[in-house]
Amino acid sequence: MNGIRIVSTGRALPSKVVTNDEMSKIVDTSDEWISTRTGIRQRYFCDGEMNWQLAVESAKKAIRNIDKKEIGAVIVATFSPDYAFPSVACLVQKELGLRCDIMSFDINAACTGFLYALNVAEGLLRSSGEKYALVIGSEQISTRLNMEDRGTCVLFGDGAGAAIVEKSESDNYACVMGSDGDLEALVCPGQALENQYIAMDGKKVFKFAVGTVGKVINELLDKTNNTINDIDYVVCHQANERIIKSIIKQFDCNPDKFYMNMQEYGNTSAASIPMALDEMYEKGLLTSGKKIISVGFGAGFTWGGMLLEC
Repeated sequence: MNGIRIVSTGRALPSKVVTNDEMSKIVDTSDEWISTRTGIRQRYFCDGEMNWQLAVESAKKAIRNIDKKEIGAVIVATFSPDYAFPSVACLVQKELGLRCDIMSFDINAACTGFLYALNVAEGLLRSSGEKYALVIGSEQISTRLNMEDRGTCVLFGDGAGAAIVEKSESDNYACVMGSDGDLEALVCPGQALENQYIAMDGKKVFKFAVGTVGKVINELLDKTNNTINDIDYVVCHQANERIIKSIIKQFDCNPDKFYMNMQEYGNTSAASIPMALDEMYEKGLLTSGKKIISVGFGAGFTWGGMLLEC
């Protein structure tokens, strides 16, 4: 079976930690209001750092034990690039001194972006014969926040996560992707428009997420003849603790199977899943043979899921 395997990971964060108490000094909110509704306790905001710099730092950690000459593609998932062009990926390729005869490009699928990028990387590795692809989710969302809108500004944070992936023939690989255009539920206008801040219909997004993630997990299980009890960890996009707890209720399993770290970082969009995976590797949770389901959902609407084996 065609597939990919994650070889190594890395993550990077800006220097500025912003707690819920500090957010309450900016907008009408409180630690209690934020934490009980989202599970978020703090987030990181860029303070002079740029998106591409976070991407580079996360990538440096991911490539520390491999020969960078064997990297055959760089794909960065982001909706918050520093420039319309050049892409974040091209800046990463240059800064890391990677080969020039490889493709480097960005994709934007919002919070599902990292999984979209993994799927693209799998196809590129198959067609090119290259050994590795460098896949990054990197966001500087703080520049897109309206600090007078407590319904959005308290939710998001900046950060980057990276992974080196290679081809795999594991039977425990499956991929599900989808999209359904929506210009009202979650939107961030581009530079040509007057208001460039994120706007969100929280109830609509919550309903979409809870309804979609469970379906994706079940489809992945069906495709690979697994049950939820065969899966070691489920790593969802880290948007909201309530969303993930609602999904846990759909499955008869140990809730510890569903990894959560949004309390430390907030919603980092395309960076959330690779950051979580790197944290899990760091804690020794993702040892050889572990089966992981990752599920993303976000603006677009977009959604996607993968079952991978370490």
